[in-house]
Amino acid sequence: MSQMMKMLQISLRALLLLLPWFGGLVIGEISQDFSQCLNFFYKETPPQGISAGGYVPICQRYNNQYHFASLYHRQHRAPLYSAYILNRADGKRPDVPWMYEPQLVSHSESPDMQPFPAPKNIYRKVKDSQAVLWDYKKSGYTRGHLNPSMHQRTMDDRTATFTLTNIVPQREGSNGYTWNQLEREVLERKAFCRGPMYVITGVMPYESVARWIKKRVSVPEYMWSAYCCPSYKSNLPDSVLPFFPTYAAVGRNDRNSGEEIVPVNPNANDEEWGYDVRRMSLQDLEGILNTRLKKRVSLFKGLCTNQE
Repeated sequence: MSQMMKMLQISLRALLLLLPWFGGLVIGEISQDFSQCLNFFYKETPPQGISAGGYVPICQRYNNQYHFASLYHRQHRAPLYSAYILNRADGKRPDVPWMYEPQLVSHSESPDMQPFPAPKNIYRKVKDSQAVLWDYKKSGYTRGHLNPSMHQRTMDDRTATFTLTNIVPQREGSNGYTWNQLEREVLERKAFCRGPMYVITGVMPYESVARWIKKRVSVPEYMWSAYCCPSYKSNLPDSVLPFFPTYAAVGRNDRNSGEEIVPVNPNANDEEWGYDVRRMSLQDLEGILNTRLKKRVSLFKGLCTNQE
């Protein structure tokens, strides 16, 4: 009998060690859904068909408030997407330290993101569960925001985007040039929205062989983004009419990728060459994601219409 009790205790300890690796079983801001932060999704409905095994939802919290949502993969140490409500920035880009998520370490840790450096007693666990600053040093990749600081209004909103769970490895030609241009275009469209503009920005991993930085952080082959503005000005100029209520884009993050999804502009300058961004309809983007992820994807409920 005593031997059986010992075996049960050993099994229980093993189970408790495994719990933090299963998103649905972690208590706190990480759960099987985005129930604490559904307001960042159109009609409080997260994307359908886009989640995958190993990904956990994070309601991104800073200073005891939710600021956006991310679907994150612990083993890949990168998000699949971030969802947020776009607002024009009030002030300059904040000069703040990068942050990590204690809640990915253990349910007993704070649900609020915290600045690096992490305390020594949990740094190893932080490094196991997510990316750290060392991963990006001399990697050849920049830290690419999915929810960019320029798309957030208040200082706290903007500061909250500087968590590494909102970051993917992005080439400078994309992050500093072509993708940055797209982010600024989307920001300008906000002026025509009469209500919230819902944005989801994500990545497409490589189809065949995964790419990594330092054998730890998954590198995306493409970036993608889509917005939903269900209520917009009735007298839109013809030049912007095609961009409402939805619009989308896919950007290259690898100069050597094929041109099936995004063609290469041969006349682009040296910095931008091979990092082209293709603008498209929401339906076209969902079609690409359907093919690439082999799932039926819906980013915005009812294609972002006010009809139920």
